[in-house]
Amino acid sequence: MPHIEINGLDASAEEIHRVATRNHGHFTSMQVRGGAVRGLELHLRRLETASRELFGAVESDGDRVRALIRHALRDVRDASVRVSVVSRAGAPASADVMVAVSDPVSDVPKPALRVRTVTYERELPHLKHLATLGLIHHRLLAQRAGFDDVLFLGRDGYVREGSIWNVAFWDGERVLWPDAEVLPGITMLLLRSALDKIGVPWSTRRLTADALPSLRAAAATYSHCPAQPLASIDHTAFTGDDGELAAALNTAWAEVPWDFVGAVSG
Repeated sequence: MPHIEINGLDASAEEIHRVATRNHGHFTSMQVRGGAVRGLELHLRRLETASRELFGAVESDGDRVRALIRHALRDVRDASVRVSVVSRAGAPASADVMVAVSDPVSDVPKPALRVRTVTYERELPHLKHLATLGLIHHRLLAQRAGFDDVLFLGRDGYVREGSIWNVAFWDGERVLWPDAEVLPGITMLLLRSALDKIGVPWSTRRLTADALPSLRAAAATYSHCPAQPLASIDHTAFTGDDGELAAALNTAWAEVPWDFVGAVSG
């Protein structure tokens, strides 16, 4: 199934080489099921906003990107899709839109993860950009040390985000998200809105690693799993919520509507 198109045309080896060797751009990743995506409009808005910031112009307006995704999917109904907006050769203020289609990722949570904290701040944290060396490097170091993944702290000591995910906590009454400079993940944004809909309270709070033992549960949220349980963070084990956090997040996720890729917004 793997398939890559740039601006609606099959990507040549030369074009893929250019994208692979020029690390300037941004992207979004989504799971397509039955030709539909949860939060499609948020994905499209993310691409448009980031393009304005990085390139000063919008070559990734929503209707165009939707059409490019639909074209790249062809007759595939279930897939993982990554849309990247990258600098155009010889024209740094312009951009190309690359759509990569691959096999769908399972949405079944893995066994609860053991993660460790490390001080690390992504550049331009509000953007989902292509500069991923640091986060991948720290995740690999954590795995070599016997952990499953890594949770980043800012230089101020406050909890930020996971390697490729946002982190949610449960204090026994509400869902907590770190109040910090993080990438506003699409899944996190959708969950917040859906939690409001089902009447589960949530809030943001500045959290240090020292505050984690007072919390009852933690979960990673990302595009293919809204509630990946975390067994522990450093030496703090989470065993006290009886599945309340996962239940709240999964119930909220079930309320999020699907947007068909083929439908053009009015």
